[in-house]
Amino acid sequence: MMTDPAAHFVDDPILARLPVGARVYEVGGAVRDALLGWPVADRDYVVVGATPEAMLAAGFRPVGRDFPVFLHPQTQEEYALARAEKKSGRGYHGFTFYTDPTVTLEDDLRRRDLTINAMARAADGTLIDPYGGERDLRTGVLRHVSSAFVEDPLRVLRVARFAARFDFIVADETVALMQRIADSGELATLAAERLWQETARALMTKKPSRFLQVLRSCGALEKIMPEVAALYGVPQNPEHHPEIDAGFHIEQALDFAASRHDVLPVRYALLCHDLGKGATPSSQWPSHRGHETRGVPLAQALSARLKVPTDCGDAAQLVTQWHGEALRANEANEKTPMQNNEALLTLLMATDVLRRPWRLRWLIDAMTVDIGAKDWIRGNSADKILPSAVFLEGAAQALLTVDAAAIAHNHADTPSAIPAALHAARIKALAAFRNQASTGIMNS
Repeated sequence: MMTDPAAHFVDDPILARLPVGARVYEVGGAVRDALLGWPVADRDYVVVGATPEAMLAAGFRPVGRDFPVFLHPQTQEEYALARAEKKSGRGYHGFTFYTDPTVTLEDDLRRRDLTINAMARAADGTLIDPYGGERDLRTGVLRHVSSAFVEDPLRVLRVARFAARFDFIVADETVALMQRIADSGELATLAAERLWQETARALMTKKPSRFLQVLRSCGALEKIMPEVAALYGVPQNPEHHPEIDAGFHIEQALDFAASRHDVLPVRYALLCHDLGKGATPSSQWPSHRGHETRGVPLAQALSARLKVPTDCGDAAQLVTQWHGEALRANEANEKTPMQNNEALLTLLMATDVLRRPWRLRWLIDAMTVDIGAKDWIRGNSADKILPSAVFLEGAAQALLTVDAAAIAHNHADTPSAIPAALHAARIKALAAFRNQASTGIMNS
């Protein structure tokens, strides 16, 4: 049983000060998650039959800018006055909200996006579910509450994120409304920060592929992430990725990364790592030689448009540019670029491994997922240690043996010679490491 939000008016001196007849209900995600048997982290409440003045007099602290939301001075939980809304402009902020004691709980719930988010729990524990949210939660369906759904373009991304979080299907009639939003051009009114927030949260779910699938189903993916949308329908080289197309491979990789609990920079890098395949001339299919280089500006453009955090943007560019060569790092074929110690040093320095070793970890994790996704999706052992990953980690350790301070000291009289001497020492260390690895010591 969830915590009773208003059963103890007498025991709570703040709630006890509310006007006679005011009613407090727990609403939204807390009710939904409790019904699922999930732990509830944040609780939100709606107050019916009160005014802003009454909330202030009771001791609540106002925090809402667009509509009256208050913090309980002791629990710091949010209490919002029951409100209704009217569309008054374009975009996520294009609404006029109004509150007064006559606004009912059903009025407040009607303005919410999905039925599973439009339930409330009364002080006596009674579930209030005027729009069938419990039924949809039980059957795994995301369904809009009312036709007002189309008035908020952010709901397209929220529905896609909820589909990823719960692995639910989206009702056909809701997909149709999402299509209307995508066709209306209102997605362009969304701030980059909101787009990224929803995308990041979706990437960190257990089923990120559903986020992409739902956005595609309503035509929103090509509006929000055209670089990713361009991957669908592009065939891949069956020697490396036997999946139907490049877009499906991204979905597999993201879900595999989720199963491994990879961090957000790695998951975002995987979203971007094959963007260059969407720019491969069709005459070259199914080969995608050079897609890494083609993908870098696409990853940069997507990151800039979504205003992603620096760590995610850096990971995306690093993995996009280097995942192919990193995978071939330990191969002895003379035609392999990484056979050249200069190229190996260039790769390692591009990761900035001497100062920020976690960046090499990002690259290795993304590379491991990229290769292992096809086995994981088939239920085979996929999370294996790649020889190239072991090789790169060993090469990084070899670089750490170079004493840059000693080299600088030895060239104190000729400081201009320090960069060349340091470079030569690093090449020598990598050559020695490669020779050691080739004898089988590394792979024994």
